[in-house]
Amino acid sequence: MISSDGIRGYNDMIILRLILEEPSYGYEISKAIKEKSRGKYIIKETTLYSAFTRLEKNGYIESFFGNKTNGKRRTYYRITDSGRSYYQEKCAEWDLTKEVVEKFRQ
Repeated sequence: MISSDGIRGYNDMIILRLILEEPSYGYEISKAIKEKSRGKYIIKETTLYSAFTRLEKNGYIESFFGNKTNGKRRTYYRITDSGRSYYQEKCAEWDLTKEVVEKFRQ
């Protein structure tokens, strides 16, 4: 399993990728991270919601209420145009990070 320290700087990129195509809510995003990583990365709830707060504060995502389910309205998140740009920046940064780290593997 991946430690949260090792991936901390890329949580934003992961979350933004998951809402790039369509809005989603916390539990679904958390579940998608676990599934796509085949259980190798399980994001903590506090980490996820801290990221939502930070991303929204920076204007990279917007939150809105969805339909009521089980008596409670879900908060959904969608990416903004500046969030799309930030996502592209983080992808480029990741590519560079992988390139540098690979130089020290052998």
